[in-house]
Amino acid sequence: MQIKISDDTTETEARAIAEAVASQYREDVTVVTDGGDEISSASYDGDGDTTAAAEAEAQPEADLGPTAREEALLEEIDEILEGGPEKYKEQLPEEGKLFVRDRIDLWFGDDFLFEDGRFAEFDADDQLPADGLITGAAEFEGRDVHFMANDYTVKRGSMAAKGVEKFLRMQQRALKTGKPVLYLMDSSGGRIDQQTGFFANREGIGKYYYNHSMLSGRVPQICILYGPCIAGAAYTPVFADFTVMVRDMSAMAIASPRMVEMVTGEQIDLQELGGPDVHAQYSGSADLVADDEEHARELVAQLISYLPNNADEKPPQTDGQAPVASPEGIDAVVPQEPNKGYDMFDVIDRVVDAGSTLELRPEFGKEIITAFARIDGRPVGIVANQPAHRAGAIFPDAAEKAAQFIWTCDAYDVPLLYLCDTPGFMAGSQVEKDGILEQGKKMIYATSSATVPKQSVVVRKAYGAGIYAMSGPAYDPESVIGLPSGEIAIMGPEAAINAVYARKLAEIDDEDERERKEQELREEYREDIDIHRMASEVVIDEIVPPSSLREELTNRFAFYEDIDKDLPDKKHGTVL
Repeated sequence: MQIKISDDTTETEARAIAEAVASQYREDVTVVTDGGDEISSASYDGDGDTTAAAEAEAQPEADLGPTAREEALLEEIDEILEGGPEKYKEQLPEEGKLFVRDRIDLWFGDDFLFEDGRFAEFDADDQLPADGLITGAAEFEGRDVHFMANDYTVKRGSMAAKGVEKFLRMQQRALKTGKPVLYLMDSSGGRIDQQTGFFANREGIGKYYYNHSMLSGRVPQICILYGPCIAGAAYTPVFADFTVMVRDMSAMAIASPRMVEMVTGEQIDLQELGGPDVHAQYSGSADLVADDEEHARELVAQLISYLPNNADEKPPQTDGQAPVASPEGIDAVVPQEPNKGYDMFDVIDRVVDAGSTLELRPEFGKEIITAFARIDGRPVGIVANQPAHRAGAIFPDAAEKAAQFIWTCDAYDVPLLYLCDTPGFMAGSQVEKDGILEQGKKMIYATSSATVPKQSVVVRKAYGAGIYAMSGPAYDPESVIGLPSGEIAIMGPEAAINAVYARKLAEIDDEDERERKEQELREEYREDIDIHRMASEVVIDEIVPPSSLREELTNRFAFYEDIDKDLPDKKHGTVL
């Protein structure tokens, strides 16, 4: 049977008609259009079932492939992936750095997940692939991360409206996902000739730093500098939790050398103005300095291993490793004489897991060590006085460094270990000008406000306000334990005798008698401040044999890992 239908009947409708008629009349049916074209058919199998078939059968799947439309899109994507003008790409090897797409491949390889905003400024008159800024997501060392990366071949990595929009979206999505953010920076700053529409807008470049502030302490933000980061671009590295600079390649400054000369008349090159040495040694803005691009990735891989994805999670633990040196040697490396120097790393290496120490800002404020490490697989943040440098006295830069590190560890729930051996905060006219009181209060405030588990060890001397800054008994540590070499006092014996007994000693005419009396007073004073007296008065919790310090700390950190400490109900303090 043949049935004729109108030309505007769809194939689906024709198939339904064929099946219904074949079932009703129990014979094969062909459906044709008014023009005579067969559009569908149905056969009757004698058992009451019908089978419909469209005249135009689908092609086999193997015959399908990209259409011309998709091929055109792929060509457009390939062109975008090539980046800016070839002449700028050819300059990159001379500067020792990778093209941004190769850099992303170094960091993520097959773990690159996706990119956002690839077609930004696709229809621009100028050559602006992705508007010089790449944003997306990837897996890094087993962790999902957001990332951004400047393309230095596009207007020297400068920022304009579309790139700014991509940057902001990436930050705002990180707030929602609670995943870490990596900033791979290489930017000359805002694109001055295109500033309208992105500089002062509510959703312009200024919003970067608002978002940085909102992300701060919520998710780890790690910035790696691969070239000049000038003016507005320089704020991203200083807002980040951690900043890595690459030697002989990166720099950051509030203004370019040309602008500095215009404003001040000073002639200076970019490395002298804001290179890694400047920020590692003097400003403290560089946490780590890498030798090259590969080393930068290695440092960040190590750094992120101590951190959780966000403030709601615990830092990841690993299998414990024995220390690189035996704890049996701790007592031997700590001199009994309070004024004799030694390297605190000789103690640290006998306490923490082998190969787990990562020191931050090692060239800045050297009299305090700030480092991540692991004790039996558990990440800890170490704040330790360094008697090998300035006798471990606390100077303003060291206090500022320690305060920021304590604050960051507390934000990401990393327990704190204080190793105290200090004569206290440094005195003198220069440190007063440098703000010893201002920076010292920040360190004490950070220690006071930290709610993570804290263990304080009096390794040797704990004089003056140094015991406060190093989480002494008054600062709510979970424990204060001492080694047998420990002393706690307002000041050391020499200073105390000079302050209290100078006049009385001066009245003794006989020199031998005066020296005998002075030695007697010194010994009496040291007995009074000895760690055994502190333990007897229950000022500290325990004196432990140095060889058992690692085991003691392992047990105490494990026991107190879930401790709940609340701060007073307030919006926030005013010190920082």
